[in-house]
Amino acid sequence: MNLCVIGTGYVGLVAGTCFAESGNDVICVDIDERKIADLRSGKVPIYEPGLEELIRRNMADGRLRFTSDLATAVKEGMVCFIAVGTPSDIDGSADVRMVLQAAADIARTMPGYRIIVLKSTVPVGTADQVRETMAEYTVHPFDVVSNPEFLKEGAAVEDFMKPDRVVIGGNSERALSLIKELYAPFVRTENPILVMDNRSAEMTKYAANAFLATRISFINQVANLCEKVGADVAEVRRGIGFDRRIGHYFLFPGVGYGGSCFPKDVRAMIRTAEETGMNFSLLREVEAVNERQKYLLVEKVHARFGADLRGRKFAIWGLAFKPRTDDLREAPALVIVEALLKAGAEIAVHDPEALGRARELFGERVSYHRVNYDALSGADALLIVTEWNEFRRPDFSRMRPIMKTPIIFDGRNLYEPAVMQQEGFLYYPIGRVPVVQ
Repeated sequence: MNLCVIGTGYVGLVAGTCFAESGNDVICVDIDERKIADLRSGKVPIYEPGLEELIRRNMADGRLRFTSDLATAVKEGMVCFIAVGTPSDIDGSADVRMVLQAAADIARTMPGYRIIVLKSTVPVGTADQVRETMAEYTVHPFDVVSNPEFLKEGAAVEDFMKPDRVVIGGNSERALSLIKELYAPFVRTENPILVMDNRSAEMTKYAANAFLATRISFINQVANLCEKVGADVAEVRRGIGFDRRIGHYFLFPGVGYGGSCFPKDVRAMIRTAEETGMNFSLLREVEAVNERQKYLLVEKVHARFGADLRGRKFAIWGLAFKPRTDDLREAPALVIVEALLKAGAEIAVHDPEALGRARELFGERVSYHRVNYDALSGADALLIVTEWNEFRRPDFSRMRPIMKTPIIFDGRNLYEPAVMQQEGFLYYPIGRVPVVQ
């Protein structure tokens, strides 16, 4: 099948590449000519395990191309995916102007019938807006299908190739049949393709992310309560997770969620509810809990060292909002670093993939270290913010002598308090009894 993917951000690049990997001819379009030039030369703008290899292979085999010429791409692609950004507006709503602009551009250039697939995360009712927009610019027939993505950064290629489910929404049997055919190679293990109306498909995306965000804020509140009453959140998590109605997933306490999806989608769902006159108070509190949680390690640092951190040095391991990505969007580490800098501290940071993006944000206000141990030199304490696998089994005997004081503030509960005590560290986890002597 000949496909056109508009937008080479995270979603568009992964989708286009994976569709090419399954044998389709794909043209990816972006208005950023520099990005297109980089992609043509094999330079991938994001870190996602396995993606670069797939891009290079499918480019070499001629199934994947990159261009800034939308007219040519639309002419060749019977199915046109819109995968442009929908950033949060000032009021929290998702800004769909780029989606509607892409729809208008497709309408102006399409030579005949086309299927427009909305891959971007969009508010309920956007498919109707796209239909109205396109009808202003073309007399050719078209169909609009909603096809939200459910990709986890760090595992996006695997998620696309082996999805839990595929959701498609629309009202045209012709279009729905073609999209089901397109996804058939990815659901050979009998995972479902769920067909529904556009509005239900649009709501499914927001509801899924809002529910997962709710689980995270819930377990973070439980962890905070555990600290106050002397319970161990690790044991509590085990105790509730074996209940089949609850499960263990997304019940890991920490310093809050970040990234490109959860914060934006929670805000957008709150705003959608407001537009109907509904106060989605549960999600408002989910968001508020998450914002407060980002300051938790900072509060622990101040409790140990005082409000004035001038003359203190802190090492931070992990900047990306989650492991296996270089994405810093709304990452808890950004809040933590800024708060410590404001208090006068010196900061040394390490992340396996995100140092380049971090430098764009922090400039020379922090020091950057490719080797995690190097960041510890002379540090009053280590703060662990992202749960990279590399941090789970460090050499504590190597760490202790190079730090000024052997203190760890663990925002992801990577270590056991008993082990920390044996290794001679003061240890402050989340929702567990700390090791303070």
